[in-house]
Amino acid sequence: MRTDIFARLDREPEPPKIEIPRMSRTRLALLGGTSAFYLAIVVAVLISSWLVIVDWKVMLFRPYQQWPELHAFLDYFVVLGQRGPTAVMVAAWLGWRSWRQHTLRPLLVLGASLLLLNTTVGAVKLGLGRLGPHYATQIGSAELFAGGDIFPSGHTANAVVTWGILAYLATTPRARRYLSAMSAVVALGVGLTTVYLGTHWLSDVLLGWAAGLLILLALPWCEPLIGRVEDGILALRDRLRARRLPVPSLPVASGGPRPAMYPQRLPAGSGGEPVRHPVGATSAVRGAAARSTIGGAAPAGPKPAGAPGAQGVAAPARHGQPRTYTVGRSPHAPWTPVAAGSRRPPRSRPQGG
Repeated sequence: MRTDIFARLDREPEPPKIEIPRMSRTRLALLGGTSAFYLAIVVAVLISSWLVIVDWKVMLFRPYQQWPELHAFLDYFVVLGQRGPTAVMVAAWLGWRSWRQHTLRPLLVLGASLLLLNTTVGAVKLGLGRLGPHYATQIGSAELFAGGDIFPSGHTANAVVTWGILAYLATTPRARRYLSAMSAVVALGVGLTTVYLGTHWLSDVLLGWAAGLLILLALPWCEPLIGRVEDGILALRDRLRARRLPVPSLPVASGGPRPAMYPQRLPAGSGGEPVRHPVGATSAVRGAAARSTIGGAAPAGPKPAGAPGAQGVAAPARHGQPRTYTVGRSPHAPWTPVAAGSRRPPRSRPQGG
């Protein structure tokens, strides 16, 4: 048994028993509290309350000018909230998890969460149409319904969902605690970085945190559908594999005749009886057997020397000269006659070898 750390990289021999999260009372309570917080942020921005005033004060403070030495690092750090790069990194990790655990659930959960994220966050963005700090036109205004797509923050919500999926799919309590702390730090950092760079209002980030958390809390409701989709994909895979499997050959008894005998095709109107020969016979044997039936049955006995057809069957004339073919005869073997109406006995295939 391998005891080193690389043993955990091997594929598990059987699918492990993974406990799927359920919609418990604690999760329902968190879902209700987060929904209330989400609604409160939207209402506060719609009525241009004190939250909008804080947005403008932070924007006019210009954090990127107060601490310019952080700008270079945070320009790269904010990529951890972009949907494309983060989805590729997390999908690669979850793809390995799917292969190791013989299940498609990690990838399907990631796909379901990203679909919910794009649908819910995108709908609110386009519906409210808020402009970002760099495009604001009136100080103190909420800048709503102006054709923007900044509220809520997509970077923040994507960081919460993409990195939070790792904690949601953790198989041990210890791994879940560590991954939850890591995803929380990344999501908080990405949200505050967008405020530092001036690309989002503070209220955009607050709503982005709430939007991403709502998706993670609601994922247990999607688990039955994810299970049915996984079963359908695996069933389709099994059907495609069954079609590609070769057809098994029929068993042959030891010492018995081989069933793979097929007749030699004869020219139309030859009148001869087809000769059956075993699989593996040489082309010379097949050709000789076919030529012996052309023009009628073979002679019943040996013919005297000089008689027409004594050495074989005459072939059609070519350039005025008839040709003679020896039936089943090699240059160093005597000619063996075949009785009329009988078949040429098949040559037994050599055994062993």
